[in-house]
Amino acid sequence: MTDEQINRAIAEACDIVGKSGEIYKTPDGWVVDCPQFATDLNAMHEAEKVLRDKELLFEYGMHISNSHHYEYLLRATARERAEAFLRTLGKWEEGK
Repeated sequence: MTDEQINRAIAEACDIVGKSGEIYKTPDGWVVDCPQFATDLNAMHEAEKVLRDKELLFEYGMHISNSHHYEYLLRATARERAEAFLRTLGKWEEGK
């Protein structure tokens, strides 16, 4: 997936709804540019808050680490976290 596709997919998963072009509206009514989840660790930190269920959090961690080396969780890039986030929610599209 491209960065733009990743950003839009995560925005949808976080209920940040696209209005027109690159203008998005958050659930509380704020109008914002689409967060840059694929390149911004702070944006991914906010997106991770959507994963409240313990099983989803565990699955997310497994997608990031691809093994049992959990220290990798601390060093994952925004893009690696974004891919893991979308895989966890079943929204990752291969080859896009």
